[in-house]
Amino acid sequence: MQLDAFTLVPHAFAWLTEQRPLAAVLGTELDLRLFSYRDTTPLRAGQVDDEPYGGGAGMVLRVDVVAAALEGAYGGMPEHRVVALTPQGRQLTQEVVEELAGEVRLTLLSARFEGFDERVVQHLASDAISIGPYILSNGDLPAMVLVDAIARRLPGAIRQESGALESFSADLEGGLEYPQYTRPPEFRGWDVPDVLLSGDHGRIEQWRREQSRRRSLL
Repeated sequence: MQLDAFTLVPHAFAWLTEQRPLAAVLGTELDLRLFSYRDTTPLRAGQVDDEPYGGGAGMVLRVDVVAAALEGAYGGMPEHRVVALTPQGRQLTQEVVEELAGEVRLTLLSARFEGFDERVVQHLASDAISIGPYILSNGDLPAMVLVDAIARRLPGAIRQESGALESFSADLEGGLEYPQYTRPPEFRGWDVPDVLLSGDHGRIEQWRREQSRRRSLL
């Protein structure tokens, strides 16, 4: 998969590329490319944003800047999916992650402060995604969330069984994962459930399914 992220601060992604599972698939299943809007801006002194028409606080990422970045990277407008990270986009869910992980090529557009000129979302992007009903000052964080979520669904990122039984997976009917415990079996009077120490895998499986359903209904 070729995954391109357009950003004002490409170096912000550096720590992410060193972490598993992303690091496990870089250069094999995933080709992650980072592009700075400032490198191709048609404006002087690296300018990329401007004051909003009609007044108001904040700065808006210009449509001509984003268009120049896309044209510089692809020689024109890309035919593959281009995702704008914006609060007005469709809500990110695991189902959406699985959908995006199936793409061969994918482009992410991030912004800052007051976000994009609306023409970016309407005419340059082909999809828009929000990671939640809250506001961040940095559009790179949603982009990183999406990069990580997609990377872990690529072959070799994690063990297959690890991805099968986790929150929102099909094997758990889209519900939450069951509680997990490890050593010690008792700490400060807090005990691990006896069923997990029983060695009875049938009972353990039944308990885990029940716990998953209970958590999902809360």
